[in-house]
Amino acid sequence: MDNDLFEKGLAKRKSVLGAEYVETNLASADEFSRPFQEAMTAWCWGFGWSDDVIDPKTRSMMNLSMIGALGKMHEWELHCKGAFKNGVTKDELRAIIHVIAIYCGVPQSLECFRAARKVMEELGIE
Repeated sequence: MDNDLFEKGLAKRKSVLGAEYVETNLASADEFSRPFQEAMTAWCWGFGWSDDVIDPKTRSMMNLSMIGALGKMHEWELHCKGAFKNGVTKDELRAIIHVIAIYCGVPQSLECFRAARKVMEELGIE
């Protein structure tokens, strides 16, 4: 593995998702899951998130749309928190969920609204 890409990815992953969350995930990785955690940190966060072509806010908005389309709500909540950290507003989040409704269906957008409410309550966003 490219150690520079891993370190770059680790820094970016912590800045978006929070150091505590990332450190807990890495610490709980065992022999079975550690290679995946390391590869994902280097590839997704080091390669995918660490270039400056797309700003973090836009990247967060794209991720919410794609993860919402896939219906991966645990990951959606996590990235929703990161999106607010990256400057996505409540109004922008609502617009993202509207797009999810149009392209993925109303039931999926309702799941996103539920998850968004939970995240906003946790973060104290009214």
